[in-house]
Amino acid sequence: MTDDGTTTAAATGTLGYEQARDELIEVVRRLEAGGTTLEESLALWERGEELAKVCRHWLEGARARLDAALAHPEESTEAGGETD
Repeated sequence: MTDDGTTTAAATGTLGYEQARDELIEVVRRLEAGGTTLEESLALWERGEELAKVCRHWLEGARARLDAALAHPEESTEAGGETD
């Protein structure tokens, strides 16, 4: 993590869901294991918050796509090339 957080924020924005989730799991594991200084724990917590936001963003996007597909099932069928 950088002092101003800009590099981390930019890198976090490019993470896929699975990458962010896996890194978040590792952050939580390290926090639960203990043995880190207060400063390290705070940095891990902040990173975890950033990763959680990335995961929420991906999940909200997936939910919106599912909702759109369910709201207009005839468009999904047309896009798949199925005909009656």
